[in-house]
Formats: sequence, structure tokens, C-alpha cells
Amino acid sequence: MGATPVLIIWAAVSVGQMDVIGDVVLAVLVVSFNTRLFYLATIWHLATTVSVLEEAYGFAAMVKSENLIKGKLGLAIALFFILQLAMRLNHMAFKRLVVEGTDMGMANRVMYAIICFLLLSTGILFQYLVIQTVVYFVCKSCHHENIDKFALSDHLEVYMLGDYAPLKAKDVQLFRV
Repeated sequence: MGATPVLIIWAAVSVGQMDVIGDVVLAVLVVSFNTRLFYLATIWHLATTVSVLEEAYGFAAMVKSENLIKGKLGLAIALFFILQLAMRLNHMAFKRLVVEGTDMGMANRVMYAIICFLLLSTGILFQYLVIQTVVYFVCKSCHHENIDKFALSDHLEVYMLGDYAPLKAKDVQLFRV
């Protein structure tokens, strides 16, 4: 996310073509790029929740999430930024303690790797399953949209139970090469 503006600035400075006006223009471009990137990423994350909880998929889910997020845009972007910051800190801790941790023994590095993995998996589950669903319901209530619990329950039952029938031995065909 943040690597592209840094590379642009580094390339401009290394060539030696930067002056005061160029610095200002480049700073405005970097801020504009990052702002729009966070806006689009926030809408994208809410669209994944909309596609699960409603009958909207793809571009329709993006439009629905953009309309939903209008009332709580600052809250959604702030939550997304904080969660991405936590993920980035976990990544930096893993890199410093496990990958570059040459001063400590192998047992300590494995223990830190397990801790970072548990933090990562918990963070992903918390971010994508809990926070996005809460933001979805908060945005829906902000727009005074009806949340039909029975329809939502019926819709999610397909994901939870499904119409799966267990396979029997006669249903499986073995191929011989």
C-alpha cells in the first residue's frame, strides 16, 4: 500500500530533478493517492460483507457498499486504517524477531513465529468476520434500512448447513492409469 509513493519519491530524489514546487506537487499526489486508496479499500472490504449478507455480487455489491458507507465513512476508514496498522506491526515484529533474529536461539524464534501466526490469524478473523459485519450493520442502521433477521437467517443457513449430501461408495468412481 505505502510502497508505491515511497518508490516515486525515491526515484525523483535519486534523479536529482526535485525542486520546491516538485516536492509540493509530489506530496499532494502522494496524499491524494493514499486517500483514494483507503477509500477504495474500505468500500471493497464492505462489499465482501455485502456479497455474503445480501443478494448483491460484484459491481452491485460495490455500489451498495458505497451507498451504505456514506454516513459513516470516517469511522470505516479509521477502523480499516487501525486494523491495517495492527497487521503491519505484526508483520514487522515477525520480520525482526523471527527472520532477522539471529541473536536468539531457535526455540525463541519458533515461539515468536507461533505467537505472530496466532496474532495474524486472530486479526484476520476478527477484521474480516466481526468488524466488517458490525460496520455493515451500523451503516445499515445509519440509513434507517430494515434488517430482517429472519431473511438474513434463511440466507446464511445456506452457508452454514448447505444442501450437501455425503458421498457413498457407489458415488465415487476410481480411475486407473
